Amino acid sequence: MKINRRRRLIKTFNLLDQPIRFNPFVFSRTFFMWAFTGLVGGAIAGGYWIVLEHFTEFLVQFQGWMVIPTMAVCGLLAGLVIHFIGDPGEIHLIVNNIRFNKGKLDPKNNPSMILSSLFCVASGGSLGPEAPLVQVTGSTGTWLGKIFRLKGEELRSLSIAGMASGFTALFGAPLGGSLFSLEILHHKHAVEYYRAIIPALVASCFSYVMFALIIHLGIGATWDLKAYHYSGVYDFIYAFLFGVVATIFGWIFIFVVKFFKKIFEYRQFPIYIKTLVGGIILGIIAYNFPITRYFGHHEINELINGNFALNFLIVILIFKIIAIAVTVTSGWRGGFIIPLFFVGTTLGLIIHQLFPAVDTTLAIVSCMAAINACVTRTPMSTTIILGTLTGFTYFVPILFASLTGYFLAPKIPFIGSQSEKLSEE
Repeated sequence: MKINRRRRLIKTFNLLDQPIRFNPFVFSRTFFMWAFTGLVGGAIAGGYWIVLEHFTEFLVQFQGWMVIPTMAVCGLLAGLVIHFIGDPGEIHLIVNNIRFNKGKLDPKNNPSMILSSLFCVASGGSLGPEAPLVQVTGSTGTWLGKIFRLKGEELRSLSIAGMASGFTALFGAPLGGSLFSLEILHHKHAVEYYRAIIPALVASCFSYVMFALIIHLGIGATWDLKAYHYSGVYDFIYAFLFGVVATIFGWIFIFVVKFFKKIFEYRQFPIYIKTLVGGIILGIIAYNFPITRYFGHHEINELINGNFALNFLIVILIFKIIAIAVTVTSGWRGGFIIPLFFVGTTLGLIIHQLFPAVDTTLAIVSCMAAINACVTRTPMSTTIILGTLTGFTYFVPILFASLTGYFLAPKIPFIGSQSEKLSEE
């Protein structure tokens, strides 16, 4: 015993005699992997956005009755791409792969996703480019992870970092995009993938810089809302009430989607027939109500600055919900987050028309937050993203509305892979 004790003492003194060695920086090889993933994701997003803008500028020339054959043909072409090249899946598949496929997103579906989504988004479908970007950048993260020989949670984290870089490039909110990529994966335990938050945040920052360099993006709000002036504690009650109203419309949207899903799945037609029919319906809606065409990135400003009558806003609200539902269920590819913000904007303007004393900006932002949180189950990231996109710096009212939409959402989530039953398997 004495010999062993002496050996331990000698070993301890030897260690104390050695010079202190330390790494002065926290970042290491993994930091550069996350940063590189973000740079690649930002470059992909920038390239996709430039192609999308040019393609949109070409197709937007077809106005009036020509919008109907234009959207029909684009729907047919998108369906043919999916039929012959392969089905890239939707957000449900991305969530399932991250959760149950060890975080692996297959890049082989990227050509089909890119081509089909370009036809769908550029022609005027009521779906945005966020889902295609997330699929492509997330699978790129998986591919880079395999090159770096990552396994397990490290590979999953890099895939999530890739997803975050795609969200961030579109929304211009690194923190919001990072949280969204985590929240969208699971609605019950938001911290299940907390290990990926730093990789996602690093990748998002570098993605944002790369995307901004490519498309010359500035820093500031995307939508021109009037300045909001806090008027007292009652504003939180108003935010909650607006959130309740918007959540009701979130439920309506989910039921409308289920209705059209039953219609399009009533017969087993090829995917290109469904996308063709969807294109015809969307073209008819866009012909009668041009502001419902496209996913809402620019159209939200038209709504805010348009001073439209109450009856027109109600009609736009109804047909925009139908347009999003048809786009989702007929096989068109894209994301529904910004289109839901469009619905929230319309609803907020309707509330202001009915109750002129209500602050317009508070009504719009609260409705945007609640309806998106109700459908996607992402209250934290929705709050931050909307604060960035609208310039609404008072986060607490948005958070009240977001949490209202989240807790009053249907028990069975709209994104089926967020289901509690799946998480327990």
